[in-house]
Amino acid sequence: MASQTWIIAALVEHKPGVLYKVSNMFRRRNFNIESISVGATEQGMARMTITITGDESTVEQLVKQMAKLVDIVKVSTLQPGNSVVRELALIKVHIPNTTARSDVIQYANIFRGRVVDVSPESLTIEVTGTSDKINAFIELMRSFGVMELARTGITALARGPKIIKVK
Repeated sequence: MASQTWIIAALVEHKPGVLYKVSNMFRRRNFNIESISVGATEQGMARMTITITGDESTVEQLVKQMAKLVDIVKVSTLQPGNSVVRELALIKVHIPNTTARSDVIQYANIFRGRVVDVSPESLTIEVTGTSDKINAFIELMRSFGVMELARTGITALARGPKIIKVK
């Protein structure tokens, strides 16, 4: 079977050690997590969004194994074409002169990015969007000199009325 990118969304107990248990389950099965984001939800739980690459049967097994963990309340896969998928990146770019500063600001505007910090030698830009958009912006900034980079990992919700919630 062909390998592809999968997004797994899970509602979990919002308490210490849950992230360890989930990541350890992936480690035991020798499966790499491409990205993971975790945050509190309005339901007093936490939501994990895990991105992995694999074939359908392997991912199906991983989801079933996750569902067996005590701290997992609900888990499902999201269809990338039928989901709202976003990632945030902070990129600190070297700015050697005013021409470069102007160019970087214009590129940030084209990508709907935002300058969030300024110094005489650098700009820090916040870019939100799909991973492809962020990758394209980072590649564009490499010619100026990327000094530092931080990415959140993908977070996603299914489009339309479909939700993951505690019953």
